Parts: sequence; structure tokens; C-alpha cells
Amino acid sequence: MKLRDLFSDIEILESTANPEMEISDLGYDSRAIRPGMAFVAVEGYVTDGHKYIGSAVSNGASVVICQKKPETQIPYVLVRDSRLALALLSANLFDHPARKLKLIGVTGTNGKTTVTHLIKSVIEKATGEKVGLIGTNENIVGDKVYEAERTTPESYDLHKLFSEMVDCGCRYAVMEVSSHSLVTGRVEGIQFDVGVFTNLTQDHLDFHITMESYRDAKAKLFDISDKAVINLDDPVGPYMVEYAKCPVRTYSAKNDRADLVAKDIKLRESRVDFCAVAIGKIQRMELHIPGMFSVYNALATIACCEELGLGLSDISAALKECGGVKGRAEVVPVDADFTVIIDYAHSPDALEKILKTVRGFAKARVIVVFGCGGERDRGKRPKMGRIAAELADYVIVSSDNPRSEDPEEIIDEVVEGMKGYKTPFKRIADRPEAVRWALSHAKTDDIVVLAGKGHENYQVIGTEKIHQDEREVIAEYFASKKK
Repeated sequence: MKLRDLFSDIEILESTANPEMEISDLGYDSRAIRPGMAFVAVEGYVTDGHKYIGSAVSNGASVVICQKKPETQIPYVLVRDSRLALALLSANLFDHPARKLKLIGVTGTNGKTTVTHLIKSVIEKATGEKVGLIGTNENIVGDKVYEAERTTPESYDLHKLFSEMVDCGCRYAVMEVSSHSLVTGRVEGIQFDVGVFTNLTQDHLDFHITMESYRDAKAKLFDISDKAVINLDDPVGPYMVEYAKCPVRTYSAKNDRADLVAKDIKLRESRVDFCAVAIGKIQRMELHIPGMFSVYNALATIACCEELGLGLSDISAALKECGGVKGRAEVVPVDADFTVIIDYAHSPDALEKILKTVRGFAKARVIVVFGCGGERDRGKRPKMGRIAAELADYVIVSSDNPRSEDPEEIIDEVVEGMKGYKTPFKRIADRPEAVRWALSHAKTDDIVVLAGKGHENYQVIGTEKIHQDEREVIAEYFASKKK
């Protein structure tokens, strides 16, 4: 593609590059630059891409796109914001693939992964169409599954995925939209057919600082959505309704003023079922994932799919066939008379929800293993300690991606929140050892909840990502018992 075409409808402040120059591809990581590519120097929160212009030039970059003039002698294009430019350039490079898809964006603190998977499954089962998925667990394009590096990919990677989806025949794409991506411009230039808001609870305050800032970041999804689907039961639901300038459809399990309401809710050990009531319509729904949070995830899915034109009866039939998502209230098969559940709960609200759900059907003790991430929102640590002490019968406080922080010091802050409670607890910073300890002390009908890691098969210690899959730890534990 010629440079001038790459910059179609993008403001240029200054340029020393030949507009007729042929550009083979874009890159924002200097290490991945090859001859003929354009290097976009992105000013990030951890490092500044402008520092690596020299490296990109050494690797063969034809031109640099930047917001600060390069010190190295190379043709450059100066823009106001190189991160936003990367999003718009990527859309041009791949010929705006997002416009060729019915695009659904899901934002919220909890439930994004499950809701996106449910929406994908329901659309596929009800219509027979291919649906691409972008999210925390994985990115799915047709039959290909890619490991996800972050909830919402960088804009270049996002458009590349959209392009692959179009090429393989997808008509829909559903994606998790993180608050970070909405603030940093990763989804700049993308318009969603439907934007979905699940809930807002404390998380990511290391980045957003205040809950108001976090809320406003989430609300930005409705600036770029044709229709909005909003949880009216969440405390900030009414704010989101007022903020959204597009048509809004609300859902609730408590408020009859919502457009879609769950009635006659039955919470079973392995599923939920309820009546979905809308104006002039009623349909029994069943989802084989336990917990009240599953009712809300189902409501978000139903409302979204109705906005896409699917009928309630078709949605009901498809939803009944949907199963759980890896790392979300995932029951791990074990050769024992107790139950092991893995859940991604790594925020106070998510931990409270999974423990309350388990409490609802537990016949004996609830044992929880959890930790808090290093270099992340410290304010939630004592809160999670308090919730664990309130809702579990035994607590093992361990690690969850400590990064460069001392795991024992993180545990100290978690344990602060447990003061005043008589709930027995144990400190085991080594996560696999904590899992083994919980398994070895579980008794008949106990439920062991391993919270925080979910789908993740690694621990981040220092700057290293070390392989660590709790399913493997569990399997190895039971294998060793047989010997």
C-alpha cells in the first residue's frame, strides 16, 4: 500500500517521507520490523516507542510514524497522537474489516468473558453463521484459536484479527472491550452494532485511580455503539443509561421497569432457569452454569441477541445447549469425594459472587485459595481478605502474579482485612503448594475454590512468566496419591 493511501483521512502535522512510498506492513514493536515496513513509535505507559526508532531503522524500517521528531536520519511522518494514528492506519491497511462484520462489544468488571462466549454460541446455534471472538481467554477466528495477550489487543492486532475473520467467512464478531482499550484508543475508529455493559466493581484503580474515572472509561463504549444493552441492577446502570446517546435496552432481575426482566428464578446446583419477560413476550430460559451471576450473564446475552434480530424462542433453545467457559466456575474432574472449582475471580465482587454461589449448594465446608496481583490495585487486597473470611470456612492466602512485589508483603495486606474474624486461615505463598495443601485437607462433600487464576496457565514472578497450570497441579497431586 502506498503511504498516501495508508494515511487516508488521517491528519499529518509534518512529513519528510515520499507519499508514493510502498509500505508492506505496519509494526509497533521495533524487534518485529522488517524491510519495507513502517514503524509506529507509540508512547506507552510503561515505555516510549520513540526510544526504539534506531532499532527499527536497523531492522529495515522504511518510514517512522511518530509524535516526536526522530533523532535518527530516516523519512518520518509526524502526527498528533501516534497511538491513535496506529488504530486508524491499521484500519486503512486492512481495508476496514470491522465495517464488514456485525460487531458486538462487551464491557464491565466481571462477566465479559462468559457473556462474549455465550453470545457467540447463541448466534452460531440460532443462525448457523460463523462468529469470531476476541477476549481474555483466547481469540477465535473460524477453526483457529490464538492465545490472548490481553483482554483487548493492540489496535493493529485487532484489525488483523478482524481481517482474518472476514476472510474465513465470519459475519459476526464479539469482543471484550476493556476500560484500558477505551482510554488508550485501541478501539479508535471502530463502531459497534451493540455495546453491552455488565457491571462495575472495584478493579484496575492502579490505572484509573478513582471509581468515577473507571466508570467513565467504561461508558465510552456507548460513544461508539449503535445500540446499548445495560444492566439496570448495577449501581452505575442508571448512569450508563443516561450517558448513552444511542437506543438503550435494559435488563434486570429485580426491576420491572427494565426492558427485559428475569422472573421465577431457580438456582440449581449445576444450572439456572428463569422466565425472560419482555413487553408482550415471555420465554423460559435455562443455562447450565450455576449461580445468580449466571442469570445476569444470560440476560445480557438474551438482550444483545434480541437487538441483533434473534427471536426469544431461538435464543432459549440455543442457550440451553451452552456450557461453561474455562476458568469461570469450572468444575475440575477429580478422583475424590469433594469438589474442586477453578474461577478467575480476582476482584472483591467476583470473589464474593463465586463464594456466595458455592455456599448456596455446599453440603460441607467451603475452602478457598486466592491471592492478589502485585503492582496492581492495592486497595482491594484487605477487601478480598474480608470477603474470604466472611464467606469461606477455611482460607489459604497465596500468590497471584506477584510480579516484582514480595508475595509475603502482599499476603500481609490481604490478612489485614481478615482481622476480627474467627475463620481459620493459612499463609502459603507458593501457589502450587497452596493448592496441594487445600486438596490434602479437603474432606467428604467439601468444595475447594481456587480463585484468581482461572484460564491462566502461568504465574508472573518478577518480570518472568512461569508456566503454572492449576489443572496440572491437581492432576499431579492425585497421580502421586495413587503411587
